[in-house]
Amino acid sequence: MARITVLGGNGYAGSAVVAEAHKRGHEVMAVSRTAPAQPVPGVEYVTGSALDASVLDQVTDGRDAVIVALSPRGDMAGKVEGILEDLIARLAGTSTRLGFIGGVSSLQVEEGGPKLWDVTHEQLPADVKPEIETGLNALELLEASPESLDWFYVSPPREFGSWLGTASKGTYVLGGDVVLTDDEGNSTISAADLALAIVDELERADHRRRRFTARH
Repeated sequence: MARITVLGGNGYAGSAVVAEAHKRGHEVMAVSRTAPAQPVPGVEYVTGSALDASVLDQVTDGRDAVIVALSPRGDMAGKVEGILEDLIARLAGTSTRLGFIGGVSSLQVEEGGPKLWDVTHEQLPADVKPEIETGLNALELLEASPESLDWFYVSPPREFGSWLGTASKGTYVLGGDVVLTDDEGNSTISAADLALAIVDELERADHRRRRFTARH
């Protein structure tokens, strides 16, 4: 049993990780600024902001893993990078794994090819670019972190979000640094199935100081 903290544990991806990790018998702490509408029995919920150093003190000490599932939107725009920098400083040199659920834009469109961001950013609406840039910045921060930090970064596929209503299949296909698509060109996954991949990573540690992606 691992002691896992999920920052942003009420969000689309975060709540799925909380539910899956608890289902497998791990000790889970979910941290968010609002109480959950449907708490999972047996999960410890902490109401507070990851911007508050005292909250991070409380929820990172003695944990086996800390997963960042924060949404860099609204009043959190441009602030997740600072939280990640704080976590890197706290956790480097410890046995605690640091996981970050980021975005798809840092993935390559094909092996050895440009990043998705490089070929799409000029067409993207201005209001979504800051969120995407946070995902890009986070991966760079982790890659530049001290070798003593055990981290992993998760990129979902092209289509991922609560608004899509994606059905869960109970399976996933794993990849590395390239956008994954199926034979019909679909690139999607549900939060529950992405959580399968994330909790599998927590249990197996196949991607130490590496990024991975997953799709249906």
